[in-house]
Amino acid sequence: MKLIIINGPNLNLLGKREPEVYGKTTFEDYFSTLQQKYPTVELEYYQSNIEGELIGKIQEVGFDFDGIILNAASYTHTSVGIGDAVKAVETPVVEVHISNTHQREDFRHVSYIADAAKGVILGFGLLSYDLAIQSFLKD
Repeated sequence: MKLIIINGPNLNLLGKREPEVYGKTTFEDYFSTLQQKYPTVELEYYQSNIEGELIGKIQEVGFDFDGIILNAASYTHTSVGIGDAVKAVETPVVEVHISNTHQREDFRHVSYIADAAKGVILGFGLLSYDLAIQSFLKD
């Protein structure tokens, strides 16, 4: 199984940015943990702060991978383009969020990705990514 985790803006600052919301672990450290936990899964990771680069990566992998785990971060609530990219590809996408976006500002309650996603996982901290991997393994 070949899965990619695609992270959007500011997630490169995990471990430093608002640790009370996002925790103190960097994503790179957590990604290493996931690779060790799932040795039979070919896991890749991509992060960008730029909307067009995220769309390009979704299009690039969206016909060859078994799954995309997408945390578009704030672009979730603003990017019709990312939502359209998810709709345009064949690879199933699970939308993830570290925080429970429904407990946050009202604008974070809207997702332009959710209606095209296989599922949405939010509010479980970094465990949200682990749960997304498990969702692909159960199929």
